[in-house]
Amino acid sequence: MNLDQPSAARMYDYYLGGAHNFAVDREAAERAIAALPATIAGARTNRAFLQRAVRFLVETGIRQFIDLGSGIPTSGNVHEIAQQIEPDTRVAYVDIDAVAVTHGQSVLAGNKRTAFVHADLRDVDAVLESPDLRRVIDFSEPVGLLMVAVLHFVPDVDGLAGILTRYRDALPDGSYLALSHMSMTGQPREFLERFEAVYANTANPVVLRSRDEIAALFEHYELVEPGVVTLPLWRPDGISYFTEDPERFPGFAGVARKRG
Repeated sequence: MNLDQPSAARMYDYYLGGAHNFAVDREAAERAIAALPATIAGARTNRAFLQRAVRFLVETGIRQFIDLGSGIPTSGNVHEIAQQIEPDTRVAYVDIDAVAVTHGQSVLAGNKRTAFVHADLRDVDAVLESPDLRRVIDFSEPVGLLMVAVLHFVPDVDGLAGILTRYRDALPDGSYLALSHMSMTGQPREFLERFEAVYANTANPVVLRSRDEIAALFEHYELVEPGVVTLPLWRPDGISYFTEDPERFPGFAGVARKRG
């Protein structure tokens, strides 16, 4: 664990007002905020999308979740939202950041329906064969796979298409994918380029993709309404952190069902 280099998980924790970050993370986060003023509103809007998606999936009948690149657990995380509706819901969190994992395991101690796996989501075998994950996830039943604000840290050269295929193939029919991803559209290009430059010097460089590229990540899934839209427009509940035109949000999201 290199604590001298900023981490996306700890920077995100800072955006959300968390305390599990270091000076190097806070300094990088402030540079990102200066580069893209919508950063804090964007992080909180993303968090709100995650919560709406989890509620939707639980109400649809999903009773187990895998949260890839979950980051550091803060108030309103997946298990809290899901278990408020259905107490038996099971959640496996996965993250590469050791600080996120250590804190997550501490937060989840005593909650037998959760697990926190220290793994790189790109190592699909390590994730899916983890004994901790297998303790709470039953692949004979539908799964809610969450890839929320994480795939923009996975470049195409890392085999993104193959990674997505392998996770999809592991899911039983009736499973869902919920995904959000930063985009190169919505905000002034110079803002987005400066934001990319900040993350280029962290442990998790950002890859901004177009809406069409993000929509393509749902290949072989059936999108639920309203399809792939900017985050504030995905089944809004009246709570808004992004005060600009929602079409100007620099990211897209969607939820889709695996076809049989």
